[in-house]
Amino acid sequence: MQLHSLSYGQGEPLVILHGLFGSADNWQTVGKRLAADFHVHALDLRNHGHSPHAPDMDYPLMAADVAEFLDSRNLPSASLLGHSLGGKVAMQFALSSPNRVSQLVVVDVAPRAYPPWHRQILAALQALDLPTLRDRQQADSALASDIPDRSLRQFLLKSLARAETGAFRWRFNLEALATHYQQLNGALPAAGKFDGPVLFVRGQNSVYLSENDWPAIREKFPAARQEIIAGAGHWVHAEAPETFVAVVLKYLKENS
Repeated sequence: MQLHSLSYGQGEPLVILHGLFGSADNWQTVGKRLAADFHVHALDLRNHGHSPHAPDMDYPLMAADVAEFLDSRNLPSASLLGHSLGGKVAMQFALSSPNRVSQLVVVDVAPRAYPPWHRQILAALQALDLPTLRDRQQADSALASDIPDRSLRQFLLKSLARAETGAFRWRFNLEALATHYQQLNGALPAAGKFDGPVLFVRGQNSVYLSENDWPAIREKFPAARQEIIAGAGHWVHAEAPETFVAVVLKYLKENS
């Protein structure tokens, strides 16, 4: 599967992988800042953004998509930065193809299973009657009761687009995400270890990473370090972009 990508800058390759319901577009600001020192490739994962839709979706498949992207750019290896779902894909790729990963940055996620926090979001999106929508404001109003967080609704609505017919459609493959949500929410299936440099970036106010995760992280990533960004939640890169970029650049340049 040929993934859609946005590229910036020159130098050593750095691949960015977004989270669930997201896209490469969400990483333009951070990607362009990191491009001062790296050749950044921000990818749309399968069933997201402008990448192809497919009925199948799991971590081995998504890691294989990353490998195919690197092959298409004649890149034997790259550094990887992944947030949430993208962080799990990055970890899966590093564990399954360790010789192709120079260094790894995992943003606010562990390689474990999580509670089904997104089920209500998925149900609300599936209940939205796209053919009857007149505009985005109507969609926002319809989602408000089930998704009261306005910033989250605005994030989701970035993926609401017009089809050629004029009707609205989701850029992400909602059916596939709902069908495979349990797998995506589960623990990584990859065995083994990645002995290369790994940085876990955690938002201080996030519940996605805790000290209880470190024994399992160390088993798979013995060289892992952690940076905690004060005042940030799960969307660390959006909530504290300057601090996030400074932390990531410092780490990547130290290990290049």
